[in-house]
Amino acid sequence: MDVVEQLQELVLTYGLNILGAVVILIVGYWLAGVVSRWAQRALSQTNTNEALLRFVGNLAYYAILAFAGVAALERVGVQTASFIAVLGAAGLAIGLALQGALSNFASGVMILLFKPFEIGHYVEINDAFGQVTDIKIFSTVLLTREKKTVIIPNGLIISDKITNYSKKGYIRADMVFGIGYDDDLLKAKRILEELVATDERVLETPAPRVAVLELADSSVNFAVRPHVKIEDYWDIRLEMPERVKLRFDEEGISIPFPQQDVHLFQSN
Repeated sequence: MDVVEQLQELVLTYGLNILGAVVILIVGYWLAGVVSRWAQRALSQTNTNEALLRFVGNLAYYAILAFAGVAALERVGVQTASFIAVLGAAGLAIGLALQGALSNFASGVMILLFKPFEIGHYVEINDAFGQVTDIKIFSTVLLTREKKTVIIPNGLIISDKITNYSKKGYIRADMVFGIGYDDDLLKAKRILEELVATDERVLETPAPRVAVLELADSSVNFAVRPHVKIEDYWDIRLEMPERVKLRFDEEGISIPFPQQDVHLFQSN
C-alpha cells in the first residue's frame, strides 16, 4: 500500500505540474498571438512602415512565448535561474560578435520610425544617388540612374548625410546657358523664358526664374531655374539644352566657345 500511495502522490504532484505547464504554454501561445496582432493594429494607425509593423509583431510574439516557456519550466520544477544565466551569457557573446549587425538593426528601426525617406523617394546617401526600392531592417536598397542596385547598411545611412530630393514633391533644375557679348541680351532672355513657360513639365509654383548669372570671360551666362517633379528632373535637364541650341540658331543668337584675346607688343 505504501508503494501505491507513493505512486499516486507522485502522479498527482508531477501530473498537476505537467498539466499546469501545458496550460501555461497554451495560454502563452494564445496571448502571444493576441498581443502581436494588437501591437500591429495600434502601430498601423500611425502610418508606420509595414516592415516595422511585422518586426514589432514578431518581437512581441516571441518575447511572450519565451516568458511562457520559462514559466512552464519552473512549473515542472526545472531550476531556470542557471538556464537564464547561460542564455544571458550566450546573448552577450552573440551581441559582441554581431555588434555591426546590431548597429544596422538599430539604425533600421530608427529609419522606419523617423522616416528620413520612404520607398519611391530619390535620395543621395553615402555618395550613391538613386530611388529607394526597399527599406529593410539591416539595409536599404537604391536603384541608380544606370539601373544598378546599391545595398547600403543602415548603420552607414544614420551616420552619414542624407539628401532627400523627393521630400517636398518637386526639385529645382539648375541650368546655365551662355550667349555672346554682341548678342541681344533681352531677346535671349525672352526666348529662354518662353522655352521654360511652354514646357508642360515646369511647375507654375514655385515660379521659374531666368536671370543673368554672370558676365563671364567669353559669354554672358543666364541662370535658368525651373521647378519640376522629381521624375521629370533628368528628362528636362537632358532635353532643354537641345531646345535652347536649336532656338538660338533660328534666332541668330550665338553660343560662344571659350576664347582669349592675345595682344602682342613689339619691344624697342
